Amino acid sequence: MECVVRWTGGMTFLAETGSNHVVAMDGAPEGGGRNLAPRPMEMVLLGTGGCTAYDVMAILKKSGQDVTACEVRLTSERAEKDPKVFTRIHMHFQVRGRALKPKLVEQAIRLSHEKYCSASIMLGKTAEITEDYEIVEE
Repeated sequence: MECVVRWTGGMTFLAETGSNHVVAMDGAPEGGGRNLAPRPMEMVLLGTGGCTAYDVMAILKKSGQDVTACEVRLTSERAEKDPKVFTRIHMHFQVRGRALKPKLVEQAIRLSHEKYCSASIMLGKTAEITEDYEIVEE
């Protein structure tokens, strides 16, 4: 995996991924940015949410669950001093579907966090990661 990150002025950057996608990042105004795009650390957090949501959906589909939607809401805390690593991350999963089995939802989340999601496993080296879930019947 590779990417190129280019400074475009101020504190704005454009990143081009190895799969040929472009993502903008910007800093907060108090840091010289113009608030035009997500902050780099927000990208780390949202990438982690995408990684674990991907895993959970893949596992639930393989388990034959009738999932119609999956959302993960992440909240985080960071260290006060540099480097301002994530110290706590909480993930709340909302899984919608028909006749979903709670045990399989729990298992999918656990497998993602313990085995498959590289991002959350990596961030777990500095952050306490917790999760919970709710199932919404449709």
